[in-house]
Amino acid sequence: MSSFFGIGLAGCGTVGTGVIRALERNGTLIQQRSGADKPLEIRRILVRDAAKARHNSVPQELITTDWQALVHDPEVHIVVELIGGTSLAYDIVAAALKLGKPVVTGNKALLAERGAELFALSQEHNAPIHFEAAVAGGIPIIKTVQEALIGNRIKTMCGIINGTSNYILQRMAEAKLDFGTALEEAQKLGYAEADPTLDVNGWDAAHKAILLATLAYGFPISPSLVHVVGIEQVKPIDIDFAQQLGYVVKLLAVIREHDGGAIELRLQPSFVSKNHILASVNGVFNAVAVHGDGIGEALFYGRGAGEDPTASAVVADLVEAARVLAHQAPHRGFLPWGSEGRLVPVEDTSTAYYVRFDVTDRLGVVAEIATVLAQHGIGISGTHSPVNPENPDADFVDMVFLLHRCPYGVLQAALREIADLNCVNSEPVVFRIEKI
Repeated sequence: MSSFFGIGLAGCGTVGTGVIRALERNGTLIQQRSGADKPLEIRRILVRDAAKARHNSVPQELITTDWQALVHDPEVHIVVELIGGTSLAYDIVAAALKLGKPVVTGNKALLAERGAELFALSQEHNAPIHFEAAVAGGIPIIKTVQEALIGNRIKTMCGIINGTSNYILQRMAEAKLDFGTALEEAQKLGYAEADPTLDVNGWDAAHKAILLATLAYGFPISPSLVHVVGIEQVKPIDIDFAQQLGYVVKLLAVIREHDGGAIELRLQPSFVSKNHILASVNGVFNAVAVHGDGIGEALFYGRGAGEDPTASAVVADLVEAARVLAHQAPHRGFLPWGSEGRLVPVEDTSTAYYVRFDVTDRLGVVAEIATVLAQHGIGISGTHSPVNPENPDADFVDMVFLLHRCPYGVLQAALREIADLNCVNSEPVVFRIEKI
């Protein structure tokens, strides 16, 4: 038997380096707290470019560019996957599981898109996948849902789970910036990647929401069935109008159990009441509000990304994996338990709405749009067409409608007709007005 728990670290970027530094800094404390009889030790580190300069905490003698050498190394007992993507990462994780080695990963895209295959391998080979770092960085929301809330039926989970988009929306509100300027600022500060696509189009957060729903309800969920809208079309006018009405705009993940057990799962820019605690979650912070039938309302809040918070989550999973190995503990990764799982079609989900139209400024525009809405049985609670002070005589204006609660599919049918009106110049922009 080895005198250590050997770790194979696949990926040595920001988070990987953070894991190495955390073990170096707090290794003795971690061992004492966990009650382990052996330390956690890095034995192999997989990188793409062995010649690249790295932090001095990274032991150069452990570097390899051969992922199979890492996975098959007999001194590697736990594999940590931090390379991202869904191709090579899948090969590494699958190979480790087939060898019976526990896996720790922060790869939400991999688990959201190929989790069904990997969880099946995990169960077949009795090798757990630990993935606390995949959702909300240092916030222990995965362990909370799996363990602390195991005696609860989860009624709802609503969350702000992408710090980049949250920062952009906050700066648009505070500094009156447009989307492009706020995004550029986030990139300069390191809050947004050079390619921010998955952050701003909603899919980074959607992958996390899929994992939370999978855990809460016990069945794998296909991303193709999930309704996702990003923040690219948010304008200062939307932010200002929300504020006037007593709301803030957030990119919100909504997970809700319906009568009969079907699950609502969607992600989109939403109006959130200023009185709700999620409205005060700013900057790059994340938060998940959970309603369980036992615990009632609870909020989990903290930094959703970054070297130290994410490394903290990885180390916690490493300790759990080591416990499984040391004590032959029962499988603690994800085991599907829902006998049947069904998502509510997004067309059948209902909220109130804010809809912005780009229209030609002429008489009768409001009546034309209102007529179509009425034909579909959609009530109007208000309309507004703010004047652009820089161009008060513009031929094209933004027209805002506030609509009563109705099924999203009914709204979409109406909007398709409205988009064909010759007074409407582009596809309407829709925000949910959430009641959470």
